[in-house]
Amino acid sequence: MFESLKRSWNRRSLRDENYGWLFDPYAGDELVVLDTETTGLNPKRDEILSIGAVKVKGDRILTSQSFEMFLKPSRAISTESIKIHHIRPCDLDHAIEPLEGVQKFLEFIGNRPLVGYYLEFDTAMLNRLIKPWLGITLPNRQIEVSGLYFDKKIALIPQGNIDLRFDTILRDLNIPRMGQHNALNDAIMTAMVYIKLQHTIKLH
Repeated sequence: MFESLKRSWNRRSLRDENYGWLFDPYAGDELVVLDTETTGLNPKRDEILSIGAVKVKGDRILTSQSFEMFLKPSRAISTESIKIHHIRPCDLDHAIEPLEGVQKFLEFIGNRPLVGYYLEFDTAMLNRLIKPWLGITLPNRQIEVSGLYFDKKIALIPQGNIDLRFDTILRDLNIPRMGQHNALNDAIMTAMVYIKLQHTIKLH
C-alpha cells in the first residue's frame, strides 16, 4: 500500500511527460544490472564519475547490450578518491555532462527492473541528477543482490553471521573476479552473482 502511494506521488511529480514510460508496468523478461563509480560515499556531496550497466535475460548476460559512460565532475578529483575508483583525470578526457549521461542511461534501462550490489547508494547518486531535471526518483523495481545472498545463507545457517562483502560473495559462489576494477566489470560480476543466486534459490 505504502509503495503504491509512493509510486503514485512520484508519478504526479514528473515534469516531462516524454518520460512517462518509466512508470509503465514492465512486461518483458530483461533486467538491468548497474554499478557506479563515484568521488566518494556521500550522495549529498559526491559525484558520479562513471556508470556501467548490462542487460540480463533469463540466465544470460547480454554483454553486447552493455552501457559504459564517464561523466564530467564539477571539480578536480582528489588523489584519495583515485585510490578507490582508479579513475584518473586522463580517463575523463572524453567524459560527457552529467545530465546528458543520465538521459542516455534512462534510454538504456527503460522501465526494466534494476539489480545491484548496495543498489540503494547507486540509485541515490543517480536520483541526485534525475530529481532536479525530471522532478522524480527512479521508479524502476529494484533488486538487491546482497539481500538475495543473505536470504539464501540465513536459510542454511539461521544463527549465522553473514559476511556480505562483495569479494566474499564472489568467493562463496565460485565467481572469478574480473581483472580491471571499473563500473562495467563490477556490473557484469554482479550480474553473475544474481544469476547464480537465482539458480541456488530454485534448488532450495
